[in-house]
Amino acid sequence: MALGKDYAGQDCALARALELVGERWTLLVVRDVFYGVRRFSDFQAHLDIPRAVLTARLSALVDGGVLERRRYQDSPPRDEYVLTEAGVALWPAVYALAQWAVAFLPTAAGAIREFAHVTCDAVVDPAGLCAVCGRVPPATELETRPGPGMATYHRDDPVSVALRRPHRLIEPLQPALAEARA
Repeated sequence: MALGKDYAGQDCALARALELVGERWTLLVVRDVFYGVRRFSDFQAHLDIPRAVLTARLSALVDGGVLERRRYQDSPPRDEYVLTEAGVALWPAVYALAQWAVAFLPTAAGAIREFAHVTCDAVVDPAGLCAVCGRVPPATELETRPGPGMATYHRDDPVSVALRRPHRLIEPLQPALAEARA
């Protein structure tokens, strides 16, 4: 029997979510938007994703209400992509999947990135809990910092270079990208 292309026969919330974010590359695009990537060329350079695939994933995420497309330049026309409320609400799922991989598919060097609660200056645990204040901070209160595995991470695209320093989630990475390109 051939593998179906959708979950039409499934009356399930998870199946509906997978219709939108379950295709290959999609969650990596969402992850990058959390990291502050907003522009097509930066997604493409960081993910090594074919243009057509990236175009399709961004369009699906915009159509699905996860991302909003905003024009930042008129001539030539250029857009950037930002998380909507629905997109920001994906953070717990993105973080949980990453932490699952750290626990069950570890690399010898450890996690490339850690996430810290900015208010308390404390790295959150695998469940996302801040040991200082005892709560799970939202993505808007977190920053990504180099983890122990960063020492063996050798990508040199501008996004990877910019993310070698702490960066507040969701905030645009553009100033750091300009420095990384210089």
